[in-house]
Amino acid sequence: MTRRGWLLFLGLCIMWGIPYLLIKVALRDLDPGTLVFLRCALTAAILLPWASFTGRLSPLRGHLGWVAAFALCECGVPWLLMSLAEQHLSSSLTALLIAAVPMLSAIIFRVSHPGEHLGATRWIGLVLGTLGVGLLVGFSATGSTGAALGMMAVVVLGYTVGPLIIAGRLAHLPGGGVVAASVTLVAVIYAPWGVTHLPTHLSAGSGWAVATLAVVCTAMAFLTFFALVVEVGAPRATVVTYVNPAVAVLAGVILLSEAITPAMLLGFPLVILGSVLATRRRSTQDEPGAVSAGRLREPSPPRSSPGEPRPARRHQASAPRTPDDT
Repeated sequence: MTRRGWLLFLGLCIMWGIPYLLIKVALRDLDPGTLVFLRCALTAAILLPWASFTGRLSPLRGHLGWVAAFALCECGVPWLLMSLAEQHLSSSLTALLIAAVPMLSAIIFRVSHPGEHLGATRWIGLVLGTLGVGLLVGFSATGSTGAALGMMAVVVLGYTVGPLIIAGRLAHLPGGGVVAASVTLVAVIYAPWGVTHLPTHLSAGSGWAVATLAVVCTAMAFLTFFALVVEVGAPRATVVTYVNPAVAVLAGVILLSEAITPAMLLGFPLVILGSVLATRRRSTQDEPGAVSAGRLREPSPPRSSPGEPRPARRHQASAPRTPDDT
């Protein structure tokens, strides 16, 4: 991975490692639907004027269906369900369950690419990862409900499909425009509920949590995530969820006094090891969609038709590439 890829990766690990704690804090004064509305509305207020002024929205015409699909898979549905689930789960356990995303991403990628052989190492990884999630769900979910765990399963599915949509359908579009349009759409959907269920009192802690969720964990994080998917590809980008739980567990233990159970200490390493093994590739191959080896494919130069002179070869060095637009 390039230096730029590592910087994007490490930054995203932090920005997406703290939302679980912030959601837990914000839910003290807000219901889940209102929290999703405020988070998306504040993010849209930041990104939409900028994206419109810089011309990042106009290229989305003709792709609005996929933008809407990405918005629903990545934030519209998961954020509501995760907020509902966190009323019965600790922020640490919620984050640990998200670690199943790379494993599911590996399964979907292999199924959608039949030519990609699923060898013994990957099967071992899937088994270990499944065992790890089973330990987390079966022994660390004290006080949780089946409904909460089912909600988290849908969240994991959404977080898996979202990057695949970016890589396969949206990677050639400005990331800032896609993110701005996505959060605006979700804010509009949740507006009827959010506006009518605003709290009469919002504590300073909840207010700061919502603001941080919008500015850092959504606006900044999604722009970073979009750039990361374009830089390294969707399956590799989901590996960010390996480190997120460590940040979330540390924050939950320090700031919310959440306990670390023996099942967490055993299940989490199994999930990480299983995900790493399940996403390993024996050779460098194209990622789904328009992303190949972490870079956007460039169109091949047109061939000369019969009778046309071939262009002379240029011996000078080509101009340096410019960074991908986000």
